Amino acid sequence: MAKILFVMTGTSYWTLKDGTRHPTGYWAEEFAAPYSALTRSGHQVVVATPGGVVPYVDVMSLRPSMAGSDQIALELETVLRAADELRSPIQLSDARLEDYDAVYYPGGHGPMEDLSADATSGRLLTAALASGKPLAIVCHAPAAMLATRHKGVSPFLGYRVTAYTNDEEEAVGLAAKARWLLEDELVTLGVDFTRGESWKPYTVVDRNLYTGQNPASAAPLAQQLLEVIS
Repeated sequence: MAKILFVMTGTSYWTLKDGTRHPTGYWAEEFAAPYSALTRSGHQVVVATPGGVVPYVDVMSLRPSMAGSDQIALELETVLRAADELRSPIQLSDARLEDYDAVYYPGGHGPMEDLSADATSGRLLTAALASGKPLAIVCHAPAAMLATRHKGVSPFLGYRVTAYTNDEEEAVGLAAKARWLLEDELVTLGVDFTRGESWKPYTVVDRNLYTGQNPASAAPLAQQLLEVIS
């Protein structure tokens, strides 16, 4: 049995460029799909957030129109209700990489607000990348990579990476409102940004780094993670 650390946003909003707060949190599918796949296979999940706050689900991600259907939305809600790990997270500052076999960052717009500037998360990502342990990051969660810069240089420099694209942000009407766009910031970090078709599953593997473009990429990313930890 492997032990996987889920590093999750601790915020319930994303500050837009006009100063207003856009309600958000983590995206349900990006937690539920990997959580279900991993726990069904007998692996243990531990959730960590900044300050140990109970993570907030983005209610938009539970709407049938966003989830894909009424049935899928109900299934997501069922997983979230049953996942006791969500209600008893540890503090991110207490998470020790040596205690885990892999690290996973689910997205939602929340990481754009807090993890993008969280030094503790940045140190964990740097250590995880150097450790050779599987490090999986999906959708908006690659924003956390921005906190890994040291003297202007990130350890993710040159890595092939995917994440939520400018086109996808534009399609949901938030690109013009954002203080910055994830794809643009990752490019300035020096990663080799690559992408697939909008809204379709797309994952990239470079050494021990596994990234997924969007919510639909969370389940295939989890399967790739399962292959290397099982």
